[in-house]
Amino acid sequence: MAKIALVDDDRNILISVSIALKAEGFEVETYNEGASALFGLQDNPPDLAVLDIKMPRMDGMELLRRLRKKSNLPVIFLTSKDDEMDEVVGLSMGADDYISKPFSQRLLIERIKAVLRRNDVTISQDEAEHRPEAGVIQCGSLVLDKQRHQVTWKGEPVVLTVTEFIILHELAERPGVVKSRNRLMDAAYSDQVYVDDRTIDSHIKRLRKKFKKVDETYASIETLYGIGYRYNEA
Repeated sequence: MAKIALVDDDRNILISVSIALKAEGFEVETYNEGASALFGLQDNPPDLAVLDIKMPRMDGMELLRRLRKKSNLPVIFLTSKDDEMDEVVGLSMGADDYISKPFSQRLLIERIKAVLRRNDVTISQDEAEHRPEAGVIQCGSLVLDKQRHQVTWKGEPVVLTVTEFIILHELAERPGVVKSRNRLMDAAYSDQVYVDDRTIDSHIKRLRKKFKKVDETYASIETLYGIGYRYNEA
């Protein structure tokens, strides 16, 4: 099974969530502060990390910022109850999902499984030959390889999180077609996960920012206010 890293300064959360995850068959690594987690996650990368935002010394935001310099590791944030700013900032930094404390362990496990499913792009060669959606999309200067989870723009690589990749794929597979926020939410999240419009908007903002680092003129994702988004091939 997948390896999950838990980073939280609350020992009770580390112990209880570890027990629950191990009961589900996951391998678990725990860290009680951000600095040690940074080295551990880089030296021994897990399949997904659950990060508490509010920790002493190095908080979850700073930890994610440093991780994103070299990795697109799927990340779920643990946020304070009703702290909308934490959620918005975390998503804008490239988190794949968030869950507010106090939380149900079952809900967290379902969120973890949902993100892992979105990250699982490895399929057999036979399946690849019979699943066109698993192949390569070329849309103008964009090349998107679903099997390898790779994206390039004008030949330059663009590193995306799992959720960003899925949203971009949903838009680029039908250029010019308007996709509502609800449609993008359905594509990127499972039925058990509730997200609102702000979540999709944060992911789109992050996508644009990443492409503009490669090409300042990038403007392929168009906003249709009150309707949704579409991908322009030109």
